[in-house]
Amino acid sequence: MIALRPVLVPYTSQTLLTSHGKPTLMMKHSNEMSEKKLVYKNRRVGILVITTMAASFSSSLNNIACGLDLRMVAPDQTIEEAKNGIQNHAKGLLQVKDLIELKAWREAQKELRKSSSLLKQDIYTIIQAKPGNQRQNLRKLYFNLFNSVSKLDYAARDEDESKVLQCYDKIVLALNEILSEL
Repeated sequence: MIALRPVLVPYTSQTLLTSHGKPTLMMKHSNEMSEKKLVYKNRRVGILVITTMAASFSSSLNNIACGLDLRMVAPDQTIEEAKNGIQNHAKGLLQVKDLIELKAWREAQKELRKSSSLLKQDIYTIIQAKPGNQRQNLRKLYFNLFNSVSKLDYAARDEDESKVLQCYDKIVLALNEILSEL
């Protein structure tokens, strides 16, 4: 006795009866069915190729994005390491003033990005370790500091010296304020 089971064929309203994996179709035009199978297989292969490409792209993105570190907290960073790192990275951020005075805009941007990203990780690590009631004020100070850093970066890109100096002064104030709170 042969068992038959109905299978719905994609993109048709026809039913396919299968027996031991060999399809028989109750349809007048078998060429249409073979074309639909081909399209269905091509779509599956296409989806497989796209998925593979996306996976390989995301793995290679880590190697490409060497200038952009997407981590907020260093994986094995302790609170003590973050507190020790804050002073050095804050000094590095403030030393950008020398490059600004020399009007070395590209170098100032590079140093600003480097020191601010490390400082950002350290401050974020410490904020996460604080009790919940203290975090809100620290997050506001954190936002103000790094918003000023972004503005200084844009002003340096535009080579607007007056705006750069104004943003630098805001960074100094925000940095002193957040360091006093930590």
